[in-house]
Amino acid sequence: MTHLEVDEIIDLIRAEKPFEATATDGSFSIKVHRYLPFCCTAIHDGGNMREGLKEKCALDDFERWFEEDPFTADFIASMPITLIGNDSRFEYDLNRDPENCIYTEAWGKNVWKRKLSPKEIQVSKQKHANYYRVTEALIAKLEEKFGGCIVYDMHSYNFQRWEREVPVFNIGAEKIAPKFLPFVEHWRSELNAIEIPDVKHEAKINDVFYGRGYNLAFITERFSNTLVLATEVKKIFCNELTGESYPKVISLMQRKLKKAIVNNAHFFCNKNTSWNNTVATKLLDQGIDKAILKVDKGLYDLLKSFELLAFVNPTNTESEQKRFFKSKFTENPKFKYRQIHINAFELKQQINALKVSQIQDVSIRLMYEQVINAYFDKIDLLSTLGTSKFLYNSLRYFGRPTALDLRNAEYLMLLPDIASEPKRTPTLGPEAAREKFKEAFDIYGFKGKIEISKRVISTVMVLNSTKTVLINPNAKFTQKELNYLSEHEIGVHMVTTMNASYQKLQLFNLGMPVNTRTQEGLAVLAEYLSGNLSMKRLRKLAMRVIGVDMMCNGASFGEVFNHLAGKYNIDENEAYGIVTRIFRGGGFTKDYLYLNGFVRLLRFWEAGNSLEPLLIGKTSINFYNTIDEMIERDMVIKPKHITQSFLHPKGDQNHPIYDYVLRGLVN
Repeated sequence: MTHLEVDEIIDLIRAEKPFEATATDGSFSIKVHRYLPFCCTAIHDGGNMREGLKEKCALDDFERWFEEDPFTADFIASMPITLIGNDSRFEYDLNRDPENCIYTEAWGKNVWKRKLSPKEIQVSKQKHANYYRVTEALIAKLEEKFGGCIVYDMHSYNFQRWEREVPVFNIGAEKIAPKFLPFVEHWRSELNAIEIPDVKHEAKINDVFYGRGYNLAFITERFSNTLVLATEVKKIFCNELTGESYPKVISLMQRKLKKAIVNNAHFFCNKNTSWNNTVATKLLDQGIDKAILKVDKGLYDLLKSFELLAFVNPTNTESEQKRFFKSKFTENPKFKYRQIHINAFELKQQINALKVSQIQDVSIRLMYEQVINAYFDKIDLLSTLGTSKFLYNSLRYFGRPTALDLRNAEYLMLLPDIASEPKRTPTLGPEAAREKFKEAFDIYGFKGKIEISKRVISTVMVLNSTKTVLINPNAKFTQKELNYLSEHEIGVHMVTTMNASYQKLQLFNLGMPVNTRTQEGLAVLAEYLSGNLSMKRLRKLAMRVIGVDMMCNGASFGEVFNHLAGKYNIDENEAYGIVTRIFRGGGFTKDYLYLNGFVRLLRFWEAGNSLEPLLIGKTSINFYNTIDEMIERDMVIKPKHITQSFLHPKGDQNHPIYDYVLRGLVN
């Protein structure tokens, strides 16, 4: 981070320039990404102490840490304007007035073994004064620009010294003007809505502390249109007696406080400042910062050629099918695969070197962290292709069917045929599929490739990295199957591939964790909304669930094949295709997610949610809110191409019985 003199920092503020800097003496850090009518402070986050003073201090590192406010800077790191104290409060306390900012005794303990010299005291007091010079300049600029401002003054406190139940959040409001009290109560309600697992939760006003600190007093006395919310967080995010931190709780608090601050600031700013915007997230950084772009580019450079489905398909499917059929379904296939030239350990080391921690926004940082963790699982999965470990790694990444998945699958298999659906219809070959998909390309205005290729074991597959649709040369299709495959493969998979290519962030090209659930769920939903659903299609999805579950329970290829072909009386070639998809690689559990994702996305759509944010690339519904926020913040562009059946649903063209059938599926 850039080091600047205090006068230089003040000049940047007065000139309304965005910047990040640390004072040249290291005493505080400031970030101003955008000039907005709110800011956040964490004046007791730091624990630094000048070496000369350390020798005189009677308190060791832990004793000082115990009374400081660790991680409060992390809680506000996502915010566009922050002021962070880097020095220990035992060198000088920013929350005490200048005359009393240096302790002689604190919390019943002598602070100094030897008396401080006048020069040492002067240096510490100058640091104190410098912080408040910058604070005054910053609030003055925000009031001048917006007519008002709100400051989130974040602290933490030790709760085990209390002999009663104390709140997770305490707002000190004793010195707040009556006109601001409705916003204090709104802040309390936002904090009260934050739930922490296994913690009795409550947010109170003036219960433990009263807001008598100097940071609040200094700003309030000088700026009548600025509200300071002195907020204490109970130290549930660490062990205050040992210093051990709880990273999961810290991450959760970061995400929850980000939302609470933005909601409260939006409420305050729209009523008390010239800022007026209907979208709360407009109070956050807009556009993509350099740290995100750097991580994103690094990740893409390492993984752009990594496409799991391009490697996991066997090269000898046809010959093994002949051998399996010749043995009367007793000799299980022995699949072979393309050689993979990936050094899993080295690749993971390179990914680990990416500086994800430098992404300040907690939601976006978490998203990249989870993408990286998911890719570690995918790398392990691919590196064990064709071995007994492949199934284990597939279970780690994709999971396996739950009891609800099996219940849905068995329910569909028990349903009777629909009399109006023909059992036998003319079939078309791969050339007809090529023409059908080309028509869809023309409708959407795509420029991609459509190839008839033996590299695919399913009937059709989209290769994301090359924008290519592959068609199995032996595939046969009914007209209805071509209709729904066009919706599935072009209307969703190619739509999301193309939309991802327009984004600055390559993350949406690489794909989010287990995006299969969302992508295949959207694709099957498109089949339904285009009016092309059939019992045959639903049963195929159900059989995949049943087959995956049998494999996970130890059944062999032959056992799953004979169960599906025998119990459900399906064509042997179709059964072989289903089971090959499940057993490829050594046990590929992915296929249960088609039905699972469809049910989830169907319910999501029925609840009135827009599907458009999920079409920007290879997304996951688990990150829907983050993606939507990124669109609002101009980090991600809205999807250029929208699935036609989502724009113009024709679900009523399905047989009316499907309304009843789909209501029976459990999410």
